[in-house]
Amino acid sequence: MAKFHNIQVHDIYKVTKDCSVVTFQIPDDLITEFQYKQGQHLTLKTIIDGEDVRRSYSLCSSPTENKWQVAVKKIGGGLFSSFINDTLKKGDFVEIMPPSGKFSVEIDAEKAKNYIVFAAGSGITPIVSIIKTHLAQEPNSTFKLFYLNRSVKSIIFKEEIEQLKNKYFNRFEIFHFLTKEQRFSELFNGRFTKEKIQILTEKIIDVPAVDECFICGPEDMIFLLRDELIAAGLDKDKIHYELFTSGISDADKIRIKKIVEQKAEGTDVTIIDGGKEFHFVMDEAYDNILDGALAAGADLPFACKGGVCSTCKCKVIEGEVEMKVNYALDAHEVARGLVLSCQAVPITDKVVVDFGF
Repeated sequence: MAKFHNIQVHDIYKVTKDCSVVTFQIPDDLITEFQYKQGQHLTLKTIIDGEDVRRSYSLCSSPTENKWQVAVKKIGGGLFSSFINDTLKKGDFVEIMPPSGKFSVEIDAEKAKNYIVFAAGSGITPIVSIIKTHLAQEPNSTFKLFYLNRSVKSIIFKEEIEQLKNKYFNRFEIFHFLTKEQRFSELFNGRFTKEKIQILTEKIIDVPAVDECFICGPEDMIFLLRDELIAAGLDKDKIHYELFTSGISDADKIRIKKIVEQKAEGTDVTIIDGGKEFHFVMDEAYDNILDGALAAGADLPFACKGGVCSTCKCKVIEGEVEMKVNYALDAHEVARGLVLSCQAVPITDKVVVDFGF
């Protein structure tokens, strides 16, 4: 069962003209359940024009601050982001699931670690949570932030980032890249490119000394950075990334079509959730387990439905499924039988999945 709690908005303010920071007042009896790690996200739900709308937003606050904040940038046609930026106000209530996500590494106060982090636009939200937490709890660690935006005015958390730089002098460096304004150096004008990353790894980033790398932004940026950093000698296991959008490539479309063609007709599906079972037969109108289950009346956790957030993950106990896309689970999780139910196409006559695993 999708476990949402009705949470009050403690405060809401604009950090740029099209981005709002929302602080939630977590009741005392839910504090333990809502404890989180840096880099995790909250799944929010509300009703907009009679429609159940859900979205996942990264926490921009740090666990060390004892607060729960998300930053939401308004996007064209975005139902939830428009609701938050135009309608939501202090004192309102929003249904929220407890924090989740694994965009983090463990804190180690005894080690002096060197981090590099890359963000574009609102991709800064989990990154700033990570930066604040590790700088506060690892007194000898350092960060280099490479942050891409359109202009100075569009930089989310600009003042807070500058304050962090002043507070952690010699431990935190910032490199701003702008696409619509000219910087003093050509290197910092425009988006990340293969050539720019090569310059960064030659002149600014000491690749052998890097302990961890975090990247958050659009898919093409993430994979470009990942591949170039690996080519420069950074171990792929040190690179952690989180997508905030997902695009389907032409190659993916061809592969997805082949997977959907394998779909078994009338699959008998059993959902195990919280020790209870829910049975239904897949309707031919749906190609994935999540949509089929919701249409049959199941109450399951989900948010993006794009294979990005992992809110809907479950474990295959019996039968077989094929995932159309997977941007959220790593190879170890897939090997354990975990799948994203929003992408899971049943290819056998019977499938049993466990959301409690």
